Amino acid sequence: MQRLTHQLDGRPDRFGRFCKGMGIVGVVAALAAPALAAAADPPKRPNIVVILGDDMGFSDMGSFGSEIKTPNLDSLAREGVRFTNFYTHASCSPTRSMFLSGVDTHLNGLGNMSEWTAPNQMGRDGYEGNLNDRVVTLPQLLKDAGYHTYMVGKWHLGKEPTQIPAARGFERDFTLLDGMGSYWDDTNFSALTPKSLYTEDGKYLRSLPKNFYATTTYTDKLIGYIDANRGDGKPFFAYVSHQAPHEPYHLPKEWRNRHVGEYDKGWDALRQERLKRQIELGIMPPGMQLAERMWFVPDSTLLAPMARTFFGRKMEIYAGLVENLDFHIGKLIDHLKKIGEYENTIFIVFGDNGAEGNDLYGLIAGSPGSRDFLFAAIHWSQTHPNAWGDPGSWLAYGPGWAQVSMTPFSQYKALMAEGGIRNALIVSGPIVQRPKGSINQQGLMHVADIMPTLLEVAGTSYPKTYNGKDVPPALGKSWVPVLAGRAESPRTDQDVLAWEVFGNRAVRQGNWKLRWQIRPFGTGEWELFDLAADPGELKDLAAERPDKVKEMVALWDDYARQNNVILPNRTVFESLEKALPQRVPVQAGYPPANLKRQFVPPPDMLADPKP
Repeated sequence: MQRLTHQLDGRPDRFGRFCKGMGIVGVVAALAAPALAAAADPPKRPNIVVILGDDMGFSDMGSFGSEIKTPNLDSLAREGVRFTNFYTHASCSPTRSMFLSGVDTHLNGLGNMSEWTAPNQMGRDGYEGNLNDRVVTLPQLLKDAGYHTYMVGKWHLGKEPTQIPAARGFERDFTLLDGMGSYWDDTNFSALTPKSLYTEDGKYLRSLPKNFYATTTYTDKLIGYIDANRGDGKPFFAYVSHQAPHEPYHLPKEWRNRHVGEYDKGWDALRQERLKRQIELGIMPPGMQLAERMWFVPDSTLLAPMARTFFGRKMEIYAGLVENLDFHIGKLIDHLKKIGEYENTIFIVFGDNGAEGNDLYGLIAGSPGSRDFLFAAIHWSQTHPNAWGDPGSWLAYGPGWAQVSMTPFSQYKALMAEGGIRNALIVSGPIVQRPKGSINQQGLMHVADIMPTLLEVAGTSYPKTYNGKDVPPALGKSWVPVLAGRAESPRTDQDVLAWEVFGNRAVRQGNWKLRWQIRPFGTGEWELFDLAADPGELKDLAAERPDKVKEMVALWDDYARQNNVILPNRTVFESLEKALPQRVPVQAGYPPANLKRQFVPPPDMLADPKP
């Protein structure tokens, strides 16, 4: 009682008079209520885990129609919500830049892929080839809001000290700075970057940890970061940017033979099977038709049995790679459950673009980037299929299987067809108030929306200025109302989304989509599609609806002016007109030759890997 009297303004006489007036019961009630209120903890802010599968296709998870076994990703789908109308960009760096900045690629520094920057884009604002210093990043804002910020995996947004994850808001990181490389060691495919560059906690690594395997190491490092700060009361944001399932398909032997013979049936049969499951699951509407198979991909039923087995083996390895990725995601999920953090963690899962249709050895002669492909052909091996997945091997599954991964959509990565820019999206955790396992086909979602969504979750907002500098306006719209079940989409039919990379471009408003693609993947003219009636983009309506084309072109022009779009005078696709069977008139072209000086880390920033 004496201690309590001193808490009342240090005046015991007042406390005595207060007791007499209230009686003992009143005193207990008056003192207990504030004490209980003070003891009640404020609502705990959720942890955030963003999982990015590199080149993972729309239909590569079981919950999106795949025969590939992904039980851990599927468990997130069962406990959350799946979105089927979610857009990224057509290539990896642009998508990653929009996710981390919330700003259009032509403003944030990735107006083009660094490797393919055209001569007329060199030195121009928005085309730096790295996430530029005019934008503020999601980890910077979350860190300022009291979150731990962790990253593991692929970066591909700059290599210099001011451009690496530690300089852009990540407290801890173990990061591959390059766009791809071996899963087993630091060898890379490019003549300009024969060795991959890694950072750990802001230091450039001299070597990789013992027993390095990318997917395993990334997972174990992240678990270590989470455990190192357990119990300090702060939530965490983790960006899990896996290499898998990007080429080259490197995989431990025990994961390579889980689908033996299953894909000998060929890509056409598999697309049909996946579409059937998608309709049964509610991912796609009844009556959905498959998009056209790429014209240069043969009818798989016409291949000789040995050829079908050979190509099928490629897909077997890819499927194993996805399943290995799922296994490690499960390892992270299990750990969060073990330490009591799972129920308070938001998960966002998606792929960074459409599936990769490249086949290294099928495209060497006369193809774009011949310098790099020839280097890879010399320094990497495509030996006997029994060695596929080993260190030093190279495997990519090619355009036939890429379209399987993008079932039911048209085309794949780097292109503006739906197969290049539409991705599967899973969101689960305490932010989701919709029925568990529900599917949303109406929401028009975009990767730039993740920034405002997570800032709202964290109790902060996107600023107009940061560190005394104006920042570009955010592109995205928060998903919180949609995830809470108060809305079906963050956008109205009047909102506009637009894309451009490699000269390919597209704009969508409501159900209408206008796209322009360079030959031979497009006509070199604007094509118009009604995605509500034709999600497979089978029927070009441009000739029937010139009024709508004119209207949509005006929307594109507005986007290009507002976002500093500089169409490239060299593109990654031009020489393919000579390499691929012709479908449209030939246009002369040549591959870009972007011979940038290779970055060399400063000696004082070199370090050995941490245990």
